[in-house]
Amino acid sequence: MISLLGELEAASAEPASVGGKGRQLGRLRRYGLPVPDFFVIPAAWSSQRAECFPARLHALLAAELTRRGWHEIPLAVRSSAVGEDGAEASFAGIHLSLLNVHGMPALSAAVAEVWASLDTPVAKAYQARMGIATEAAMAVVVMPLLPAVSSGVAFTCDPLSGRDDRIVVHANWGLGESLVGGAAAGDEYVFAEDTTDVWRLHEVRPGSKATMVVAAPGGGTQRQPVPAARAQKPVLARESAEALAALLRDAAVACDFVAPFYDLEWVWDGAEFWLTQVRPVTRRPHHTYDALRGQPAIWTRGNTCEIMPEPLQAMDWNFSRRGCNALLEQGWKVAGYPLLPGVQRAGLFDGRLYLEASVMQWESWDAIGLAPERFNALMGGHQPAIATVPPGWRERLRRAGRTLRYVRQAGAMGRRGDAEVRRALAIAGELRDVPLPESPEEITALLHRVLKPAREFAGMFFLQGSGGGSLSLLLETLERVFPGESAAIGSALLAGGEPSVTAQQGYALVGLAHKAAAVANPARPQDDPAFAEAFADFFDEYGHRGHYETYLRSPRYREQPERLLEQLPALADVDTGAMRARQLAAAEAAWARIRRDLPIWYRPLIRNLVNAANRDSNRREAARSAIIALLATARRLWLLIGERLVGEAALTQAGDIFHLLPAEIERYASGRLPSAGLRARLADRAGLFARWQASEPCEWFALSPVGGESPRLRSTPEKGQKSTAGVYCGVATGTGRARGKVRRLRHPADGLALQAGEILVAPSTDPGWTPLFLKAAGLVVETGGYLSHGAIVAREFALPAVVNLPGIFAALRDGDLVEVNGGDGTVRRVA
Repeated sequence: MISLLGELEAASAEPASVGGKGRQLGRLRRYGLPVPDFFVIPAAWSSQRAECFPARLHALLAAELTRRGWHEIPLAVRSSAVGEDGAEASFAGIHLSLLNVHGMPALSAAVAEVWASLDTPVAKAYQARMGIATEAAMAVVVMPLLPAVSSGVAFTCDPLSGRDDRIVVHANWGLGESLVGGAAAGDEYVFAEDTTDVWRLHEVRPGSKATMVVAAPGGGTQRQPVPAARAQKPVLARESAEALAALLRDAAVACDFVAPFYDLEWVWDGAEFWLTQVRPVTRRPHHTYDALRGQPAIWTRGNTCEIMPEPLQAMDWNFSRRGCNALLEQGWKVAGYPLLPGVQRAGLFDGRLYLEASVMQWESWDAIGLAPERFNALMGGHQPAIATVPPGWRERLRRAGRTLRYVRQAGAMGRRGDAEVRRALAIAGELRDVPLPESPEEITALLHRVLKPAREFAGMFFLQGSGGGSLSLLLETLERVFPGESAAIGSALLAGGEPSVTAQQGYALVGLAHKAAAVANPARPQDDPAFAEAFADFFDEYGHRGHYETYLRSPRYREQPERLLEQLPALADVDTGAMRARQLAAAEAAWARIRRDLPIWYRPLIRNLVNAANRDSNRREAARSAIIALLATARRLWLLIGERLVGEAALTQAGDIFHLLPAEIERYASGRLPSAGLRARLADRAGLFARWQASEPCEWFALSPVGGESPRLRSTPEKGQKSTAGVYCGVATGTGRARGKVRRLRHPADGLALQAGEILVAPSTDPGWTPLFLKAAGLVVETGGYLSHGAIVAREFALPAVVNLPGIFAALRDGDLVEVNGGDGTVRRVA
């Protein structure tokens, strides 16, 4: 016997049983969203329809109405065909739904009518157009008809442009049929997200509201005129509209926090908003520059996999999806380049962070004429380049003007960034040990105080995201006079400069290692008062750093002092004096080459560019350190909140909080999200995260729009690094040559295995790897480019280094003898 399914049963049932609408409503209910009570007639019953309504189903429906007390109330009978309300096919308006159905006879007739809508010519034509070959089947959703004061439809993106930073709501008085059926246009409300993750009313576009649809006295619906006074009023006041937008966004991220783009129907009953339908927005347009339309959207992790190689949790993505844009836009704003509003440069695929290289290549080319191929070399990765056309003289003039504007404005923006870095570090330090307040309002205010600089300090973002401008100019200048040698000479010139905060951290750690070796009991240096004081000073300065520190889930040095103590014995033999001599020697050799081969008037230009590149690289590392300090403080606060939620049985362990979004936690704290809904979201995301961890990501892929609509084609590059005669070619980022045995490490926590003089081979590096650079004779990294962390620090340490060698980790084995050439970017096996 085929039973009827309740709300939570629909959430876990197969779509082939409950259809698209029934399953999506069940998911919303499970996730703690306000969905009316309902039950589903499984799709298998639709195959039993004949001239007579199935008697067994009639009995089941009568018993269910009795159990729920629904015999005397008006009902809504909604289609839920298999395949309906899906990501590829919405079936919007194709199948029948009936409102204001009273009693068992009318319910049976309504269900039969909904079933019959499967076989209409319109339905069959839609199935054929969408290429749906499976046999049609129809589940039916039955719920009370809500007493709608107003209702409407909403999109949690702009359905016309595809912008993901907009929510669009259509509203009219009465039932939503007036909008769906075209009887009225209603008001349109557009919302934009502010820097605190709150959706604010951005624009109201009044529409025709002369007609509304209401329940008819004898059943069904009828149109009637809206009273003149009401027709002139907005359907939603600002406060109510923004509350609805927050609810819609919450529903969308509950269903899919990665791609929260949904089409929803809602009802306001005078006291509460209800959700009555949700389906993915089908064929969302790709929001991009006009010049890129018709070209594939190229997504790459050639740069991001250096700092975030593993999957992101929901809270990581919440920060990264906007943080990437904030970092990458500031330089173009300084140059006066007209950025496309709402363009999204970050994406999450298989849980990994990707950047849309096609957009970034175009902005670099269109703004200042940086060729896409050159941009790729700076960024890292092996993604293809977009197609461009040669610029005319007017465009070249505009680009020159932007370059000059950037040069004029960059100094002031850099100074602003320096000040914001200091302010960010001061805020992080001040709030580092603050206790967690009791009230949700005070907690929210505290978190906003920590995270606001990480979202609004444009100067700090400028330093972090635009630090490659002067370096790029240096390399281009060197390439003109030293063709093919610019990377090697540039690295050598930068080797003798002022150390960045990341390099200073490495030197400070070596200093601790020397102190630890000199105490009476080197096995426990922390027992020595002088060492303990120096250790505490180190944590004050660098305790917010850690291994893969961009992840909120990653512990910081301050949380795991034993990790640093373990590294000290291996660093005790590092001779920073010899390292400094090597740096100066590399720089002097490069300057000698310049003095020999370039005219005297050219040298000041090179020196100015070197100084600017060194300063901007150091500023970039300082800005990163400040952002990480804010994230470290936020991590501590979130874990305290997690511990409180564990005490309330909302979470199992404090670290689970990073699977949630800040807005979800705030809704829970304010009583708008039940703990069961919070736990359901957490359980599903934890399962998704585990699947992501087991997946194998590609370095880049291309999504080709079909007819300007949603991406359809996905392609991946050939995996693995090719070699010719045992030589692997990457991006040269260090100086000199080094020969040694390979030591492959996947994580800096495994660094004790690295022996002095070995060649460190890693899939990626971030500041947590810096102490290992001090021990290694050379560096080989699968990821990164000339502007990556590993490249910057390798240049500072005058360490022979080659990056951007995907597959090299698998190609080499521990103990292999290799030669790393930081001058030409090659790694050669030695027989």
